[in-house]
Amino acid sequence: MNAESKLSVPTSSAQGASEQPQRTQVVRRILMGVVPILAIAGGVAWYVNGGRYVSTDNAYVKTDIAAVSPEVSGNITGVLVNENQAVTKGQPILKIDDTNYRIAMLGAEAQLRSALSGIEGDKARYRQKEASLAIMQNNVSFADREYKRQSTLAASNFAAAAKLDEAKHNLDSARQNITLLKQEEAEILARLDGDPSVTPEKVPSYQQAMSAKVSAETFIERTTVRAPFDGIVSQLPKVGDYARTAAPSFSIVSSQGAWIEANFKETDLTNMKVGQPVELHVDTYPGHPFHGHVTSISQASGAEFSVLPAQNSTGNWVKVVQRIPVRISIDDQKDGPTLRTGMSVVVDVDTARTRLQRYLD
Repeated sequence: MNAESKLSVPTSSAQGASEQPQRTQVVRRILMGVVPILAIAGGVAWYVNGGRYVSTDNAYVKTDIAAVSPEVSGNITGVLVNENQAVTKGQPILKIDDTNYRIAMLGAEAQLRSALSGIEGDKARYRQKEASLAIMQNNVSFADREYKRQSTLAASNFAAAAKLDEAKHNLDSARQNITLLKQEEAEILARLDGDPSVTPEKVPSYQQAMSAKVSAETFIERTTVRAPFDGIVSQLPKVGDYARTAAPSFSIVSSQGAWIEANFKETDLTNMKVGQPVELHVDTYPGHPFHGHVTSISQASGAEFSVLPAQNSTGNWVKVVQRIPVRISIDDQKDGPTLRTGMSVVVDVDTARTRLQRYLD
């Protein structure tokens, strides 16, 4: 028995050694057949269920930026803030020399006082003309009675013709004086806007003088340039620089209301709609995602807003995928880190539509 057992051991080892390569070959054949099938199936599943998220790294933080121009010209006498300082709406930023405008203010005030004196003088002259008219009316009545009396006496040959002519002349003169007084009275009344008891504020001459004063006050007020909204000021001028109207003196970047401007390829907009959720990754803050939603989609590509739009109907033409600006609101920026305009952002929009859903439609 021992000899047979010893002789049988080499036989079993030989069989085991021959079966091992066979198993390896079977496993290899299975793997070579199944793995590609599984990979293909996984790729197809990934493709048909993909396409839900649309991404782009051509996106940037945007905020309101204003290039502030003074409304008056003059030398800058004071810069009241520092570069990159946070300011609030209405806060003084620059002070412009107001000497010329204060001189104009003195002239306007003098014109206003002159207009007021003229109005009071016209009222006094109007009352004087009224009294003169009353006297002249009495003179006309007297001249009329005298003329009638002389006419009766002349008819009876008791009065000379010269007396009658004199009475007629006095009556005509009195009537002409009344006409002249009424014309003078009308002229004064016209300057008083047709009302002898009018208040100065309703008289055109006073209003004109008042407008000159208000204009001077406005120019003096505008020599102080203020912040149009809350933000950060930059590119400030220096004391002694000359400020000109319509020429920007400094810039202010809003510290609130930042948004994202993402420039998507036109082929990415097929299922994008306003209101869809967005995940945002700002390069400055890795690991801190922001969330937002699509606010609006531009009606034109970025090329349409360029200074020299492409003339595709002339010359050689090469098709280029266009970019469409999409505005994205940030929902949680109040609790997050500071976002500065121009920061780079990666945008992922959830369209909620996979390729399979699109094919089934």
